[in-house]
Amino acid sequence: MQDKLLNAYTQIPRVGKHILFWCLFASFYAILWGSFYDEYTDQFALQFIFLPPKIMATYLTMYWLMPRYLLKDRYLLFFGWVIIVLVVAGFFNWATSIYIENPYFYPGENYGSLWNIQKILKSANYIYPVVVLATLVKFFKHWYKNQQMAQQFRQEKLQAELKFLKAQVHPHFLFNTLNNLYALTLKKSENAPEIVLKLSDLLNYMLYECNTDKVPLKKEIELVQNYVALEKLRYGDRLDVSFNVKVDVKDIAIAPMFILPFVENSFKHGVSGETENAWVSIDLQVKEGHLTLKVDNSKSNGETKDEREYREGIGLTNVKRRLELLFEGRYELKILDTEESYLVVLKLELEEQ
Repeated sequence: MQDKLLNAYTQIPRVGKHILFWCLFASFYAILWGSFYDEYTDQFALQFIFLPPKIMATYLTMYWLMPRYLLKDRYLLFFGWVIIVLVVAGFFNWATSIYIENPYFYPGENYGSLWNIQKILKSANYIYPVVVLATLVKFFKHWYKNQQMAQQFRQEKLQAELKFLKAQVHPHFLFNTLNNLYALTLKKSENAPEIVLKLSDLLNYMLYECNTDKVPLKKEIELVQNYVALEKLRYGDRLDVSFNVKVDVKDIAIAPMFILPFVENSFKHGVSGETENAWVSIDLQVKEGHLTLKVDNSKSNGETKDEREYREGIGLTNVKRRLELLFEGRYELKILDTEESYLVVLKLELEEQ
């Protein structure tokens, strides 16, 4: 029933809504005062007769004073003009009492002079409640609309920034992989064809499968597994990699290309400088709606200051920004940088599916 009434109200034209408001307003006071004097007919007539000064004051305040002064933070001018409008409306209200109410409804009473300041101010006092009510409704409607527009703008800006960051991650990863392939072709490695095949699978995922806000976690895990396989082919026996996955539920979705930058960073800026005994340890766990990723890698003893500063490449920098945008207040990122290893621990609070 409420939904039907709401739908019916929304279908009413704007002018119709205003007419409905004033009819309800006049009827409310007619019934209120009519119950005191048991003269409902006269009270209905009087309330509608006295509507013009109220309507004048209300619309002047909402559509002339508000946009020119109140919404531009010119408060003194706004309230000064409101007082003037109320006094003028009070004068017309008192004039209505003198020339219509007195002779036609209460002819035996003496209302006195038209220029009675006390009566004019008292009449203005009858008008200000509806002016204040209508102005507050208009003001909060304006405020709510601005809030909605600002929220929409922030959301659009957020989506644009996320798309930009994700677009940066893709070519960054591709260039790194192509560099690895180039190094193997120079050595005429027999592993080059297998790398091309795995790279093809990775490109298929990046170009066609991860162009959505979220992808299945198992797809991201497969992506990381393929990347690790590529790195194993590249480094051979001098690289020791462990990749442990423990997920307690199925059908978990996550932002695409989210885990890979941490893993890629461990190889590019940790393993690549080692001549032997390089290692990478990756642990991914999902339990009770929380994801925990630990990526630990060995470090080159001969690492220079520039290499240390470069360790956080564009991929890791971008994923940090994406964390701030997508998981604000719902993530924890810790980095432990020692002389022998580089450990990244990421904890995420996943949204319920």
